This record gives sequence, structure tokens and C-alpha cells, in this order.
Amino acid sequence: MLELRRLGLLRDVARTGSIAGAAQLAGRTAAAVSQQLAALERELGVALLERGPRSVRLTDAGRVLAEHADRVLTEADSAVQAVLRVAGLHGGRVRVAAFGTAAGFTVPALASFARSSPEVELSFVELEPEESVPAVRAGEVDVAVTHQYARLPPPDLRGLRQTPLRRDRLLLALPPSLAPVGESSVALSDYALATWVSPRPSAGFQAVVELACRAAGFEPTVAFRTNSYDMMLTLVAADFGVALVPELAASPRPGVTFRDIGDPVGLAREVHATTREADPSPAVARIVELLVERVSSRDGSGRPRRRHG
Repeated sequence: MLELRRLGLLRDVARTGSIAGAAQLAGRTAAAVSQQLAALERELGVALLERGPRSVRLTDAGRVLAEHADRVLTEADSAVQAVLRVAGLHGGRVRVAAFGTAAGFTVPALASFARSSPEVELSFVELEPEESVPAVRAGEVDVAVTHQYARLPPPDLRGLRQTPLRRDRLLLALPPSLAPVGESSVALSDYALATWVSPRPSAGFQAVVELACRAAGFEPTVAFRTNSYDMMLTLVAADFGVALVPELAASPRPGVTFRDIGDPVGLAREVHATTREADPSPAVARIVELLVERVSSRDGSGRPRRRHG
């Protein structure tokens, strides 16, 4: 592998027409430059210079290498500047994914990043964790806001790093006919005979609903299924049934009352920023910092916490 510094000296000889001129540009002695050029010739096994008593000129091989050296050194300098721009958040790109109900803190964090680092190319895609975790591992996404329910098998996190963002409790969404009086928490078993609104069987959260109800001692009667939390709450508001919803999805609306669940205890999902363990990108690190900062403010969802519709 040719040393860039030696290529630079040969290029400077071509530019100045002398070893002394190249030495002056490099801030070195003529003898030191001559030794480096001789080492370059030995490395290639080709004469690059024709040395006279008082002058030196490039051989044909020397001229060809000097021309290539100029291009190589220009590209190397561009590469160094690009690296420095990325390291200083003045270039590069970062690709972010998040599940839909994380928008309340993810979008403001991305907006803050875009304002402070406008030269970094930023892109976003909405993905559920079962899609975004493999995408991070495959290098298709750099930062993913993901969640994991304690009652479901954990994903494969080999080669990945997870930064905790928040604990997202599960709440019970109650329709007008079943809205309890007072502020106390509820037990799922009290709603064993109710009709339930739940995600479709293909969704991971559907399994969480069934596991939670089984832990409370009953199988839920599910008559309405949707993978949209907005549709789910609309059905609850219309008095079609009760539903489990993560706190981030518990948007206040008329006709829906949200209650903490006292039994079974610990119904929640952990929300993380998932990145590649070996990714040194300053942009990735900064976005994770902004996500943590945003979650730490207020209730971590970008809005004040409310329980009643």
C-alpha cells in the first residue's frame, strides 16, 4: 500500500520542478524528501526521478504516478473532510424508525435535531418493533424507537444496544355504560363478562390482551378487532366494549374513561431507542440523547397526562 505522504512529495516535485521546492512546501529538509522518494522508488521497483548534479526531473513512470497522486490526494482530502463534517454533525445521514404511538416524543426530538444539524440528511419511517429491530440489525435503519411487552418473548438483540426511554403502562379503556365512579384502579377480572375490543390475531398486542386476561382468570370475549388504536377507542366510546391500550395511545376523547389496572399488576411495555452496538455515529448518539430528553419532559408523550374522556 503506497503511503499518501510519499505520493504528496512526488506530486510537489512535479509542481515545483525540484526536490528543494517540494521540501519547502512540506516543511522538511531536501535530504529527508529525497530519502522518502527513494523509498517510494524501492517500494514500486521503478525509477520515478532522473537526478542530475543540480536538477531533477520525473521519468515517464514518475509523471504518470504524479498525475494519479494528485487525484488520490484530492479524494483522500475530501474523505477526511467528509468524516470531520459527520463527526461534527455537519454531514452524513441518519435513518429513524418508530411505532405510531411514539410520535408525541419522537417527532419533536427529530425536529430539534433537524434544526440544530440541518446538514445531516434525516429520514423517517413508521415501523412496528417486529420490523424495525431487524431493520436496525441489517443497517437499513440507524435508530428505532421500539417497545417490548414483559409477557411476550424478547426479540433477538445480538449486536444491538437499547437505551431505555420510558415504561408505558397499559390502561383499561371503558365505555360510558361501564365507567366507574372515582379515581381508583380497576381489576381486569371485574370485566370478565364484558365484550372486548382487541387487535387482530396477527398483531403482537392481541397476545398481550389474552395473556393479561388469562392472568386475571378468564378468557376475553372479543367481538370487535382492529389494529388501529383510534378505531379501538372509537368503538369503546360507542359502547361496544372495553379495551386494553398503552398509555401512549390513550388519547382523551368523549365517552372513554381510562383507568389504571391494579390487578394483574405490572401490565406495561418498555420503550427503548434501539441502535447497533458498534455504530459510532455522533448523529445517532445525538438523536438518542434528544429522545431521552423529550421523554423526560412532561409525561414523555408530548402532552399532559389525562385519564378521563
